[in-house]
Amino acid sequence: MDPMLFDGWQPLARTALVGVLAYAGLVILLRMSGARTLAKMNAFDLVVTVALGSTLATILLSKDVSLAQGLLAFALLVAMQFAVTWSSVRLPWVRRVVTGEPVLLVHRGALLEDAMRRARVNEDDLRAAVRAAGTGGVARAHAVVLETDGTFSVIPADADGADDAALTGVPQAGRDRERDGTALPRASTHG
Repeated sequence: MDPMLFDGWQPLARTALVGVLAYAGLVILLRMSGARTLAKMNAFDLVVTVALGSTLATILLSKDVSLAQGLLAFALLVAMQFAVTWSSVRLPWVRRVVTGEPVLLVHRGALLEDAMRRARVNEDDLRAAVRAAGTGGVARAHAVVLETDGTFSVIPADADGADDAALTGVPQAGRDRERDGTALPRASTHG
C-alpha cells in the first residue's frame, strides 16, 4: 500500500497515544492557569491560542517532537501569557502595548469618521452593531466604542447624562469631554 495513505499501525498508535496525553496535558495546564487564559481575546490572546493549536498539531503529527517537548512548549506559552497578563494588570504601559485602547466611533449620535477610518470600520458594520444593541439608530446612540477585543459597545443616549461615566478609559472621549468642559475626574491607578 502507498505510504502516503497508510504507513503502518505504529505511527497511528503513536498519534493516538500522544494525542490523548497531549490533549490531557493541555487541558490541565489551561485549568491551572485560570479563566483568563480562555477569556475574550485581544491580539496577544489570539497569538497564544493559535500557537497552542499549532503546537498540539505538531505534537500529534511530527515524530521529531516528543511528548515532553510538546508539554514544555504548552507550559511555556501558558506561562508567557500569564506573565504578560499579570504585567498588564499592574503596568498601564504594558496593557496599552498588549491590548491597545478602545476607539470611540460615535459620540453624542454623530459618526466620528476619522476614528472609523483609522479603525477600519465602515458604516454598515457600525449600524449593524447599533441594531444588534436595539438602540434604534446611530442618532439614538450616545456612543459606540470599538473595544480592544474587536467587539462593539453601544451606549444608548440617556436623558440624565449618566452615560458619560461609561466612557471613562476611552481616550478620544476624554479629549472630547476636556474640550467641551464635561470631563470626568481621572480614575486612580493605585490600590
